[in-house]
Amino acid sequence: MSTARQELLSLLATKSFRLGEFKLSSGGTSDYYIDCRTTTLDGRGSQLTGKVFLEEIEARGWKPEAIGGLTMGADPIVVAATVTSGKLNGFLVRKAEKQHGTGQRIEGFRGKGARVVIVDDVCTTGASTVQAIEAAREFGIEIAGVMCLVEREEAKGRPNVEKTAASAPFISIFTANDVRKQHLAISTQHSAFSS
Repeated sequence: MSTARQELLSLLATKSFRLGEFKLSSGGTSDYYIDCRTTTLDGRGSQLTGKVFLEEIEARGWKPEAIGGLTMGADPIVVAATVTSGKLNGFLVRKAEKQHGTGQRIEGFRGKGARVVIVDDVCTTGASTVQAIEAAREFGIEIAGVMCLVEREEAKGRPNVEKTAASAPFISIFTANDVRKQHLAISTQHSAFSS
């Protein structure tokens, strides 16, 4: 694991991971919650997010013109990656078409036929990632790959995304289990130091 990737995992484990009883947007409940935005909107977390996503995109040889996803989870990832790259374009997908102005559903980069990577922060059911893929395809954008920062490894998530993405590969930077293990390791370390 690269140094940036390890540091990003540690930040997610300390800033974004919480144990408890939580209701999920999918309607289910969980004994943990991961709010990636507390990491992706952190100064250092943003730097690391951009670097790690770009390293993964480069390693896969996708060569996209742009990176984008459904607002709001994708927003900080898109900004981090575009700023870090200095050459990638970014776009954000609205949940519904704007009812005023130009009525756009996709904001920012809108290159028909362009190769892009769709990103999201957390994949549970995959619904927000699927919406972004469908909106991009409807606009005429080619999906080179799909990425999420943390995959919750729920029964429906990956299959839903992979079915919609079709030939475009879906990868996760981390699984929820990776983040949980790191959280427990850090908690144990702190407990040992404070005893």
